[in-house]
Amino acid sequence: MLKIRLRRVGAKKQPSYRIVVADSRAPRDGRFIETIGFYNPRTSPETVRINEERALYWLSQGAQPTESLQRMLEKQGTLSRLARLKAGEPLAALLAEVEAAAARPAVAPAAQPAPGVQSIEEASSEPSPEPSAEAADQG
Repeated sequence: MLKIRLRRVGAKKQPSYRIVVADSRAPRDGRFIETIGFYNPRTSPETVRINEERALYWLSQGAQPTESLQRMLEKQGTLSRLARLKAGEPLAALLAEVEAAAARPAVAPAAQPAPGVQSIEEASSEPSPEPSAEAADQG
């Protein structure tokens, strides 16, 4: 049975993973058939790159993703595209959809400070308060 799973690479206490297709009997970091992606949990946000065409190919051939990889594939929409592929939708249309989604930049909303909280720029542009008369008398 084929599995799509994570293969650990990277230094000690600095993990990054390759997404590979391997025989289920092979060790975690052992022999594999093909590398289809990359996952780095140490970046913010996490970096996940999966070759969608190869992932769909191996899933259609019966490869089973591990639990963690299944969550990643669901998040990226690969499993829903697999269901559509099995329903008869052409592979070219699905891959065009993936390319269009990758071309669109992910726009994050601008961070707004909480009401009543000044940003650093606003606080530095205001004049500092004058020292009180008491503080001058004590000096």
